[in-house]
Amino acid sequence: MEKNLKLFLEKTYNTVLEGNKEEAVRLAREALRSGYDPYLVIDKGLVRGVQELGKLWEEGSCFLPELVLGAETVKTGISILQKRILKDKSIKRSLPKIIIGTIEGDIHDIGKMLVATMLSANGFEVIDLGVDVKAEVFVKMTEKHRPRFLCISSLLTTTMQNEVKVIEGLRKTGLRGKIKVMVGGAPASQEWAKEIGADFYGENAISAVRITQKESGYEKKGG
Repeated sequence: MEKNLKLFLEKTYNTVLEGNKEEAVRLAREALRSGYDPYLVIDKGLVRGVQELGKLWEEGSCFLPELVLGAETVKTGISILQKRILKDKSIKRSLPKIIIGTIEGDIHDIGKMLVATMLSANGFEVIDLGVDVKAEVFVKMTEKHRPRFLCISSLLTTTMQNEVKVIEGLRKTGLRGKIKVMVGGAPASQEWAKEIGADFYGENAISAVRITQKESGYEKKGG
């Protein structure tokens, strides 16, 4: 990685830690002027920064307002960078609809928000149900909106079993075979996805985007 880009990514990373939204806008615009890969800036700069904040929060080294501000800083930066992503002529303009939410009993929003933002930045129509979403709501909204993908997030092992209820609800209503289900979050894994009958496991925001792009017939060149 060239020295200038490495320094730029480090500066972007620190901007998230500082929660400086104005600087995030400036750096995002600088990235576009410099021709840096927006995916790289998002992954190795913005997302890496908020992931570090998440770790610090879990360790008790930072407060929730700092974590929220960091997430907002990431979203601000991505909103600028997505303009370049969407200008890519190889992107299909009519990418499918996606429903996303954090499962009942879990109020963690950062990871889910990053995935939703990244999917939106790549041209998908995202319906974000928020946090603490009951299984029946996932099913009801799936029946109403008929998305191609349903993404379920869980950050607590105690709430993971509620994802099973979503799969069962989809089967009972005859929707399961019509959509693709992806699970994600710290306790999730490929094995867990297979165990409960989900189609995919999204390890992180970048992974979730790549999976949905591939399944939609579009993969970022070189990505």
